[in-house]
Amino acid sequence: MRTRDTVAARWSAYAVALALGAALWELAASRTSAAFLAPFTTTLARIAEYTKSGVLTDALLSSLALFFTGLAGAILIGIAAGLLLARVRLLRVALENYIMVLYATPMVALIPFILSMMGFGFAPKALVVFLFAVFPILYNTVEGARSLKPELIEVAQSFRSSEWALWRDVLIPYTLPFALTGVRQGVGRGLVGMVAAEFFLSSSGIGQLIMKSGQDFDIPGLYGAIIVIAVLGVALMSLARALENRFAAWRGLER
Repeated sequence: MRTRDTVAARWSAYAVALALGAALWELAASRTSAAFLAPFTTTLARIAEYTKSGVLTDALLSSLALFFTGLAGAILIGIAAGLLLARVRLLRVALENYIMVLYATPMVALIPFILSMMGFGFAPKALVVFLFAVFPILYNTVEGARSLKPELIEVAQSFRSSEWALWRDVLIPYTLPFALTGVRQGVGRGLVGMVAAEFFLSSSGIGQLIMKSGQDFDIPGLYGAIIVIAVLGVALMSLARALENRFAAWRGLER
């Protein structure tokens, strides 16, 4: 009962906060030039118009295909490489500095290089999303796997576990919550990479919708596209957080 009341209170707080934000937006728009800030109701009407005409659906499908392609590659390679680096110390020492340098590098700066090497098209844009998302996943996976207690490995080895059994039964289950933390961070960075790729490479999807609205001085359309990206980001990160909490539940028992 207490849990149900807590959830209801949380959703009530969310609803009140959103209503207040919408009211403040509408008030600010009424006192600001329409060339800078469109009213909230006008923005919602433009989103409905885009949805009815199919423009928003086509843009979302294009952007989501790009995003999930890059994110899937980042998850597969980031987790696999992170586990390998954590397990093979010599390899980790050799590559650790390169990984940190790339993690700290603004990936937007690499887009012209990717353009010159791969040209326009879907593949270079998916690569941009991959580069934005992969390093948080890789870094969190490495750090999570390295935090594994040596006693657990020693117990597994004392039972004559093979290397594959050690990975399957000990290393991967222990590291998964840390990797999912990286996935949640990678989702946010991947969305930034998606929009950047759609801006600077061949324009498409939501990025193209934002650019076209800006060029046409369609302020409600511009804010509407931004709201769609924001809602998409919140939904995806909430899903990632739910998965993280689900697979991290056993860590509370460990304590």
